[in-house]
Amino acid sequence: MPIPRITLQEGDITKVAADAIVNAANSSLLGGGGVDGAIHRAGGPQILQECRALRASHYGKGLPTGQAVATSAGRLPARWVIHTVGPVYSTTEDRSELLAACHRNSLRVADELGAHTVAFPAISTGIFGWPLQDAARIAIGTVRETECAVVREVRFVLFGADAYNYFKTRLDR
Repeated sequence: MPIPRITLQEGDITKVAADAIVNAANSSLLGGGGVDGAIHRAGGPQILQECRALRASHYGKGLPTGQAVATSAGRLPARWVIHTVGPVYSTTEDRSELLAACHRNSLRVADELGAHTVAFPAISTGIFGWPLQDAARIAIGTVRETECAVVREVRFVLFGADAYNYFKTRLDR
């Protein structure tokens, strides 16, 4: 199985046309701040309605960190939103594998959906405090190691020049 091509874009993930966009969700799946809040606002009430249904069925206690689940994309220019819960950064505990799992599991879900293009934000780098340089290392390294049956392109949509530059430096290695 091939490894997806990786591209970078600076901008707003809610405006990206892709088969699937990844939401850096909180475990409640019910919206929040940062990327999560922006996706819920731009996508409209359909995403929240589907997230509530997920909470009522399989994820009564919320989505565990590192796992991924999909909903439709509502009014977003994508077909699906893949929700994944990134880890909170810790200086005393190595949670790198959980951040890598967010990317691997999102790609697995994208493959199951039949998505050819997937857009990722810089997961856990906002209020969860993960340093951009390390997040770029984990994200790009994980995608480079993950074989996909269907996904052909992974686009990292990065908010701001700092995030873009860290990911570009890592991608160019």
